[in-house]
Amino acid sequence: MKPLAVSALLGLALLGLAGTGCRAETPYPDRPITLIVPFPPGGVADTVARPVAEALARELKQPVIVENKVGAGGALGIGAAARAAADGYTLLLSLSSISILPEADAILARKPAFALKQFTPIARFTADPTVLVVRADAPWKSLVEFVAAMKQKPGAFNYGSSGNYGTMHVPMEMLKASAGFRMVHIPYTGAGPAVQALLGGQVDALASGPSTVLQQIKAGKLRALAHWGDKALVALPDLPSLKQSGYPTQFAQWSALFAPAGTAEPVLQRLRAAARKVATDPQVVATINRAGSPVEYLDAPEFQAYWDTDARQMTEVVRQIGKVE
Repeated sequence: MKPLAVSALLGLALLGLAGTGCRAETPYPDRPITLIVPFPPGGVADTVARPVAEALARELKQPVIVENKVGAGGALGIGAAARAAADGYTLLLSLSSISILPEADAILARKPAFALKQFTPIARFTADPTVLVVRADAPWKSLVEFVAAMKQKPGAFNYGSSGNYGTMHVPMEMLKASAGFRMVHIPYTGAGPAVQALLGGQVDALASGPSTVLQQIKAGKLRALAHWGDKALVALPDLPSLKQSGYPTQFAQWSALFAPAGTAEPVLQRLRAAARKVATDPQVVATINRAGSPVEYLDAPEFQAYWDTDARQMTEVVRQIGKVE
């Protein structure tokens, strides 16, 4: 080959390498991001995800597209996020059910949809105690009346949830065990459908995050009887806690942002910085407050510690519930 031709080829090769280097150094993000929400519209996860996605888009200068990937009490969407490329372009906005579902799979002797180690936490946005609600025309005006009726007719009443072992199922099972009564569990595909079932008379009660039911409570369609927290709720300050009523049961339905494990540290740092700003974004704070879920932000290190503790506690609760078909 002639020297000139060799030089030309070497020049082209160097240009190709330079081009590859330029692409590798492109600042993150340089294209739209998908935010998987493993529950249908109308529930706590979606209520938080929508304003968070809009604010993230403003911070990251790229569209953040919410994808409701529902099914199996959240396992379908969480599993899809776990298998996504660890490049920062697929994120997960999950509820605390992420801590519950792996142990549920183990109890049911089925292949796990995901493992907790497949995710890296970015930030927690909310942490709401669930609220026990019934229809406004229900005969029970207080938790005392509700528990008495459940004990008087064991198994005669039912409650709805977002799915087996989900964040609406687990707290009700905790209350049933603490108060000593029986109810029939009716699982739905998400919080929104479960609330509609309650409004429509298909179920008698449910435990829900405040943001999912607050408007119906204010509209006089639902009645709140108690909550699973350890302090007064901002949205419902006069509502008694289960602990105040003699049932030492607590449960928080939190929402948080995750990336697939293995995501590069610079990308995680970029996402953490964006999430930090999102948590104080006036539009986000106002939207979530109106829904009844005040921001309870934790950055990744603090949230990791919180998540570790929560996962241990929820694993024990699921083991106590046992096998549910």
